[in-house]
Amino acid sequence: MAKFGVLGSGEVGRTLAKGLRDLGHDVRIGSRDPTKLADYTAETKIPAGTFAEVAKWAEALVLSVKGTGAEDAIRQAGLENLSGKLIVDTTNPIADQPPQEGVLKYFTGPDESLMERLQKVAPRARFVKAFNSVGSGSMIKPRYAAGKPTMFYCGDDAAARAEVGRILEQLGWESADMGTSVAARAIEPLAILWCIPGFRENRWNHAFKLLTR
Repeated sequence: MAKFGVLGSGEVGRTLAKGLRDLGHDVRIGSRDPTKLADYTAETKIPAGTFAEVAKWAEALVLSVKGTGAEDAIRQAGLENLSGKLIVDTTNPIADQPPQEGVLKYFTGPDESLMERLQKVAPRARFVKAFNSVGSGSMIKPRYAAGKPTMFYCGDDAAARAEVGRILEQLGWESADMGTSVAARAIEPLAILWCIPGFRENRWNHAFKLLTR
């Protein structure tokens, strides 16, 4: 059992905090304003704190904040509190502009990713990109007629990737290791594709599946 801290009080952070708790992990959730988590804590018994408090306490972390605020969240957590720790990065570099015909706009270019930027901000942390290409309603124990969906993930630290792969499988996913952090340049745009049916048809319950033979 690990001490997992979740940085981010939105739906993704709340969902993953409960999912990790149900796997048997000791979990706390962090926010820039922990008071807004009072009802969530009362319901789930998952303690809340500031980013720095949760990051210092945790042995591993989940980063689930708006992409435009991700670098600031890492700095608020305290670089010294992140050193050597696994950070599951669920963020996407979604720009503030509205989608164009259902297609999200990103503030990164084709030869970079938000996770690579975060790795530069906190070089001693062990980032692994995951959970960025599906809705929160399907993150825990997803059920599809075609079988387990696939979650693509990547990161520079092989041991950290292996740990995320185990967590994904415990949460009901088929895991697909895509290698080092450079692969985040391909994984992050999956969210653009995933969102198109949502914006065009209000359909948000789908997931990706990698087929092999």
